[in-house]
Amino acid sequence: MSGGGETWTSTRSGALVGELRVPGDKSISHRAVMFASLADGVSRISGFLEGEDTRATARAFAAMGVTIEQSSDSERIVHGVGLHGLSAPSAAIDCGNAGTGMRLLTGILAGQAFDSTLTGDESLSRRPMRRVIDPLSRMGACIDAEDGGLPPLRIHGGRSLTGIDYALPVASAQVKSALLLAGLYANGETTVREPHPTRDYTERMLAAFGWPVAFSAGIAKVSGGGHLRATNVVVPADFSSAAFFLVAASIVPGSDLLLREVGINPRRTGLLDALKLMGADIVAERPRELGGEAVADLRVRHAPLRGIAVPEALVPDMIDEFPILFVAAAAATGTTLVTGAAELRVKESDRIAVMAQGLRTLGVAIQETPDGAVIEGGALGGGAVDSVGDHRCAMGFAVAGLIADGEVRIRDCANVATSFPGFVELANGCGFALRR
Repeated sequence: MSGGGETWTSTRSGALVGELRVPGDKSISHRAVMFASLADGVSRISGFLEGEDTRATARAFAAMGVTIEQSSDSERIVHGVGLHGLSAPSAAIDCGNAGTGMRLLTGILAGQAFDSTLTGDESLSRRPMRRVIDPLSRMGACIDAEDGGLPPLRIHGGRSLTGIDYALPVASAQVKSALLLAGLYANGETTVREPHPTRDYTERMLAAFGWPVAFSAGIAKVSGGGHLRATNVVVPADFSSAAFFLVAASIVPGSDLLLREVGINPRRTGLLDALKLMGADIVAERPRELGGEAVADLRVRHAPLRGIAVPEALVPDMIDEFPILFVAAAAATGTTLVTGAAELRVKESDRIAVMAQGLRTLGVAIQETPDGAVIEGGALGGGAVDSVGDHRCAMGFAVAGLIADGEVRIRDCANVATSFPGFVELANGCGFALRR
């Protein structure tokens, strides 16, 4: 066990009740800063996630000459410099823990006139970037990496990019977005084809900023040579952050929570479908659009969950939610089978291994497979688990503690600030029993 960082203790709680709004969507916050920086004119971003990852992206563009004002908490005013207005940073750009930030920035920086270097923290430095480097190289980019395609990435400027028609070997919204962003700088048309449809935040935001883009499930196309027009962006509440409360209220008896303005982009809400198959009582109230994205207030009440074979078709739309799905499965009656989720082994951590080891410590019968796990539901006990610095695993174990027959001590939780600042306070406000 790593044993580093902040330690939390989660204990059995009473019913979770009340209304809350989780922080803004991380994926949309990243993209909003990027697009606003490359646009002509001034854009206002409301609901910006005040997390370490998204702040790192904002700092990256500030280092390249973009003026970004923080007019109030969760709001940014971005003075765009235009598609070709970025200037060379004076030092390497630190992406922190943000895989989204690094991969999308690689696409943007491949089209610049200047050289640049992208670095990250220890976790990000172990994440594979070859899947971005290879197709960008086919477009004409020149990118150097460490052995195995690992960061730091050294991106050579002044290259002429040409659009390509590329079929992704593995479905990834981050890789798709990196290629589309490079396509803004490329000659001709860039087409990205996916084996499974992934979240379409980049495509929707391109359209909102006035760039012609054609997209449907599994395919997206852009042509170079246009301009982005400044616009105001309202960031909905992050579904991945809401997911911890959806599961917590489902498994804690007597719970009744209302989560406000949650983004329900269909390419993001596979967990919602999986939980409903398990018997969860979740109702989407007041569905509407917010800043071009579908949102709803999600009402969740306690309901007994049952194990299922998670449909593989849902996997790409819930890849960030598997740590908390493992907790739901541990609390369910019967067996849950997860397959087709090998991508989990190359996220911020090997999430299959981390969750399996932690849940075994708490008495759960769980068998790892190369692309998933077999989880037997049952009573959870207390114990010491290690999130190995993975924010989603840390929050998942915090939820597990709410129904455990003993204290659950969670090591290495400091990285929760990357995606969900204020998690402990918000969680305790609706009934969690969580302490630092």
